[in-house]
Amino acid sequence: MNLRLGVNVDHVATLRQARGGHEPEPATAALLAQGAGAHGITVHLRADRRHIQERDLRILKEVLAVPLNVECAATQEAMEAVIPVGPSWVTLVPESREELTTSGGLDAIFLQGPLKQTVRELRAAGIRVSLFVDPVLDQVKMAAKLDVDAIELNTGTYSDLPMDADAGPELTRLREAARLASRLGLRVLAGHGLTPRNVGPVAAIPEIEELNIGHSLIGRAVLVGLERAIAELLAAMAEGRA
Repeated sequence: MNLRLGVNVDHVATLRQARGGHEPEPATAALLAQGAGAHGITVHLRADRRHIQERDLRILKEVLAVPLNVECAATQEAMEAVIPVGPSWVTLVPESREELTTSGGLDAIFLQGPLKQTVRELRAAGIRVSLFVDPVLDQVKMAAKLDVDAIELNTGTYSDLPMDADAGPELTRLREAARLASRLGLRVLAGHGLTPRNVGPVAAIPEIEELNIGHSLIGRAVLVGLERAIAELLAAMAEGRA
């Protein structure tokens, strides 16, 4: 299975919002990423609108030829903003106004009641649904029970390990979760904190079909340009998968 790359352009919008103006334009970055080989574009519509805005969703949906994946909380306010846009995917994530970035996976077991209704609403609108979960087998099983299309495994704990730490236990958790999800009929994605330096072992997990990467890629693009940053990341992914 070829490994796909979903590029998260949230932090292009973060830069725009820092001055409250109109530049840089996230849709332009998304089109550049698409042209450089990205297989999809991801954005997170947060409740506080700290970066991506609703107008960004509408523009991205209009101009992109690759799938648009919108991350959001499982709230009615988010559904009212996202469903009319009709993205290819919605990834339901936990969200806190105090966090700098998503700090963990969704607790699908604790939230199974409201999640079931949200998943039903999205599926009725023709939108595929993914849950961002930690690599915990019980969470994977619950995702399958909720009838979602896919899970995105949180690689944050793995990515935050010190360079000299033993990554074996975290990689084992990711491999076992990916294997179980695939057996249960779920598509398997992964992401959070991945870089060209650490992406190889995750890319090597055969059940994972897409990686969603944003912060490190946009940070690298500031220095070398988006096309080169994506090329470097795709090369590291290909090496890991091989």
